[in-house]
Amino acid sequence: MTARRVLAPVTLVLGFVLVLLSGLTPAFATSEHQASPQRVPNAPSDPDDPDDPDELGARLDRLLRQQLDEYDIPGAAVSVVSADEQLMARGYGVPDSDHENQRVEPERTGFFMGSVAKVFTAVAVLQLVEDGKLDLHTDVNRYLESFRIEDTYPDKPVTLHNLLTHTAGFDFSIVGTASEDPRDAGDLGESLADNQPDRVREPGEAAAYDNYGVALAGYLVEQITGQPFEEYVQREIIEPLGMSRTTFEQPHPKELEDALARGHRPSDGGQETTRGQYGAWTPTGAAAVSTVTDMSRLMQALLGDSRLTDTRVLSDRSVQLLEQRHYGNDERLPGMAYILEERRHGEHRYLVKDGDMPGFHSNMVLFPDRDLGVYVNYNGDGDGGKAALAADEVAELAADFVYGGQAEGTSRPTVQEDVGQYEGSYRSNRTSHSDFTRASALTGSIEVSAGDDGILTTNGPLSADPDVTEQRWRQIEPGVFQEIDGDARIAFEDGQLTVSSDVAVAFDRVPWYESPKLHMRLLIGGLILISLTMICWPITALVRRSRDPRPGPRTARLLAWANSLLLGGVAVCFALLVADANVMNETVFLGDSPLLTAVPTLLAVSGAATAAMLCCAVLAYFRRWWGWVSRLHYALTGFAAVIVLMLAGNYALWG
Repeated sequence: MTARRVLAPVTLVLGFVLVLLSGLTPAFATSEHQASPQRVPNAPSDPDDPDDPDELGARLDRLLRQQLDEYDIPGAAVSVVSADEQLMARGYGVPDSDHENQRVEPERTGFFMGSVAKVFTAVAVLQLVEDGKLDLHTDVNRYLESFRIEDTYPDKPVTLHNLLTHTAGFDFSIVGTASEDPRDAGDLGESLADNQPDRVREPGEAAAYDNYGVALAGYLVEQITGQPFEEYVQREIIEPLGMSRTTFEQPHPKELEDALARGHRPSDGGQETTRGQYGAWTPTGAAAVSTVTDMSRLMQALLGDSRLTDTRVLSDRSVQLLEQRHYGNDERLPGMAYILEERRHGEHRYLVKDGDMPGFHSNMVLFPDRDLGVYVNYNGDGDGGKAALAADEVAELAADFVYGGQAEGTSRPTVQEDVGQYEGSYRSNRTSHSDFTRASALTGSIEVSAGDDGILTTNGPLSADPDVTEQRWRQIEPGVFQEIDGDARIAFEDGQLTVSSDVAVAFDRVPWYESPKLHMRLLIGGLILISLTMICWPITALVRRSRDPRPGPRTARLLAWANSLLLGGVAVCFALLVADANVMNETVFLGDSPLLTAVPTLLAVSGAATAAMLCCAVLAYFRRWWGWVSRLHYALTGFAAVIVLMLAGNYALWG
């Protein structure tokens, strides 16, 4: 149930506010904050004992204490597990900022796990594959009864393999898929039938992180077993593993609800409680809660052992199937296992699954070759949405420790190639085709430029750190580039850009007329002209009223001024809608803001007013209303309104 960083609410906020306003003129740490510390470097491990759990625990302890203070996050919990035992479980900070006397308890405090819950969905599917009740490569329509997936691409059906690798090809659409009250969650099957997105690419063409697809996989579990998804998971995964503090049930059992951490976002120097953690799509993480010690049990099961529980929920073969590579947007970079995502540390491979929902951010990190797992969860978005970065930092620290220091940079010789061929604008393949989140493409796209020295520069959200928007890259083989002063890699092939740090998304090169730079300039220019009309014309109208008493010119000017107010209102509404990145994330899930209705309504009225303006512009020319400068200004204002409305339509703001 995650928007993930590809939605880029932070970049959407910053970009759109700029555009629109330009147009308008451990064990348990205390909650007391100390001076913001410097980031502790991930120093190389002791080469004589790289798996010392006490040293790993000490480093995680320092990092999490530091993160809570620096990023303004109320609380967190972390656990580390090996094939033999739980090595560490610690809580930090508070579960509820309104009760500073409470402390996060790793064995008792529940956290919403977000999209980490998708791992349960993958396990459930593979259990039924083991039993011969589901097939990974069969058309999912074979299992559906109450509705069917549209046959957009004949003879190219959607399969469970596609759903578990995010390659089904569904449009990105999550607006309104969550609820504030668990009693209003709704039915999974009905929600999937009513909210089926368009299929915008062929199955297997590209990986693009897909909540609908995973929810559909969970619904197939319901169809085959005849029981609600959450009941199946409870009976076949949670109870066998002894995860007594874990549930997908809505509402939660009272015992778990009473110990549940609250989600937070920074607000006016304090913390505000978040909403939107419930909903019908339980297979994607809606309502799913657990403690870090319970998640240790799941990690052990995924490491091929269950010594904490003496129970196996998957065979060795199925665990291997879950964790092996099944797809990659570029074969030269890490790719997708089933739900789990590959990462590389030098030549070593490990797996992660992160989760992001309003007020909660988590990460599960598995090192199958070392029989080690790490799970972390935070109950706050953090300043600037930094909690997602915090979860990534835990994974990086663990990998640095496990594999003996920081990942090496360029490991291959630099090659000579004309890198200018890779210049251009690249748009995320998770950009919605149907709702207002498509506007994130204006600031969430990637601009690639080449220097004379053969260095590529990218501008856009390729980094996990929302503060890093510009990165420089050196080529190490044809089409593959290593980040300078960093560990990431990017690769280009057939007009597609892929980054090693987020394998469930790719960026497609767009033609010049779809360039976000061009659209931004047109939008800013149009809004500036419209703003001048809105501000200046009331003054000039008073001056000219005595000179030209004809009703036609007066009505035309009033129409232009009113239309400027309408488009100004659109700008103000959208600015309010995205004024806070963390609130924006919640709004997307809930879809309950009246501003979501106000924006398309104002645009529709403006569309009618703009059409009338264009007619008046023609009349002004033939009937010689005003002087030629005023007629030109009027026509340009109408043209600017057309440009703004067309761009609003292109980015699905009309609703």
